[in-house]
Parts: sequence; structure tokens; C-alpha cells
Amino acid sequence: MPELPEVEVTRLSFASAIEGSRVLDVRLGKPLRWPLGVDTGRLVGRRVGAVQRRGKYLWLPLRAEGQAIDIQDPARPLPAEGGLLLHLGMSGSLAFRAQPPSAGPHDHFELVTDRGVLRLTDPRRFGAVVWSEGLDVAPAAKLLGGMGLEPFDEAFNGAHLHRGFQGRRVAIKQAILAGDVVVGAGNIYACEALFMAGIDPRLPAGKISRPRAQRLAQALTQVLGEALEAGGSTLRDFKDAHGVAGSFQMQARVYGREKEPCRVCATPLRRIVQGQRSTFFCPVCQKR
Repeated sequence: MPELPEVEVTRLSFASAIEGSRVLDVRLGKPLRWPLGVDTGRLVGRRVGAVQRRGKYLWLPLRAEGQAIDIQDPARPLPAEGGLLLHLGMSGSLAFRAQPPSAGPHDHFELVTDRGVLRLTDPRRFGAVVWSEGLDVAPAAKLLGGMGLEPFDEAFNGAHLHRGFQGRRVAIKQAILAGDVVVGAGNIYACEALFMAGIDPRLPAGKISRPRAQRLAQALTQVLGEALEAGGSTLRDFKDAHGVAGSFQMQARVYGREKEPCRVCATPLRRIVQGQRSTFFCPVCQKR
């Protein structure tokens, strides 16, 4: 599943190219997780603003030039502001090309602009493209509500983690994945950060000490930063908007390395299942 690094890598790979372009057409394939929520004709003629990311969502602002008219009700003008909230789901990817090949069976959304076509390919169709009149109103506000701090936010630190995890009996790894304290640290990066911080993934979140919470916060920021530099992780489907796969999985310290020697103490790494997700850790270097 694409996580924060993969989504940010995707954003960086097409944001500057599409910003300022004019929408010429919107094409839909098979239904995605949620309906688009707007007639595609209403988006034609709008200008694409600066692409943003919040957690694993991308926000494409679309501003109308002049007065936008509802083609189904000409007497009612449409808001000039608005945009599309995109999610890659479990196996989705975005591609931005000047002249893309013909759409295939897994291509379910195309934003055709005067600079190229932004296409969402999603074999499992768990992704989404949803219209919203702003980030602070529904449906965007509902989808983004309850998210924790971004790991690169200046306010994100050990004290924030310690406060957020207080009273929680769930395992620390599950608390990280919940996303309501820190957003974007998915399964691979949670495993890696817990290893770097020397914390057993089974430790109840509420028992983490302040010093260990600080080490974990630093590890999360470092691991996600490394993943960004490596272009994210590609285990099966992920590619950025230029079709380039990520390589972080090649340098993972514990993820996917069951029974291989720990690179610190040489102890065979272990794999367990937490919340139906594989967890990899070192039974010696990581303490409860």
C-alpha cells in the first residue's frame, strides 16, 4: 500500500508540471471507492493550482476562471474554489504524460489538461478521486479529520508521541499505524522506526517512556526522510508519475528480512502478525 513517502514522491514527480494548466476534459473508467461527486463538465476550463499532500491524500486545487456555471442549473453559479482529493488506495499509481498510451482496463480516472494527462491506474479500485469545495468542508474535511501530525511538522516530537499514546493498551506498532497521533508511517516504516529506536513492537503504547518516545519520534522522521530520498518503496505496484519505482525496500534494516541476521547483533530477525500485518523485528536489539 502506498504510504506517505510514496504519496509525497508521487506529488513531487508531477506537481510543478501540472500547476497552472487548464483542464480540457475529465474521463472516468470503472467506479472507484467513492463517486466523484460532481459532473465532469463542471471541471472543464478550471486551472490547476499547487498540488498539496495531507497524510496519504493529494489535493489538486481547481479554480474557475470567471464565473463557473452549473450546466444542470444555469441560474446557479458554482464556487470558484474547489479541488480534487485523491487517494492511491492499496495498489494505485498516478502517471502524468504529455501523450499517454490508450487507457487500459485498470485506468479509472484521467484529468486531461493542456500540458498533459494525469491518469490514475488502480487494479484493485480501492483508490479514490473526490470533488470538494475546500479542505475545510465535506467531504474533504471528513476524510482528513482525525489525522495526527505530519512527521516533518515542527511540532512533531517525542513529547507529542508520549501525550498521544498515554493510556493506550494497544501495541506500540498498532498505535503508530492508527494515524491519529502521527500520520503516514505505514507498516514498513513503523517496523523500521521501532528497530532504530530499539523498541519492541509489542510494547503497550501507553507504557512508552518520554526518552523512548523521543527516540521513536526521531527514528520516524529519519526513516521517512530516507524513504523519500529513495523514491519510496516498491513491493509490487508503486511507481511515481514518471513510472519510476522506489528502492527503499532494498535498504530496509528489518522489514522483509525474517530469519536473516540483524545488521547490529547478527541475531536472526523475527516475523509476527499484528493486526493482520507482518511485523519484523530483532528480539535482542528491541526491548519491551
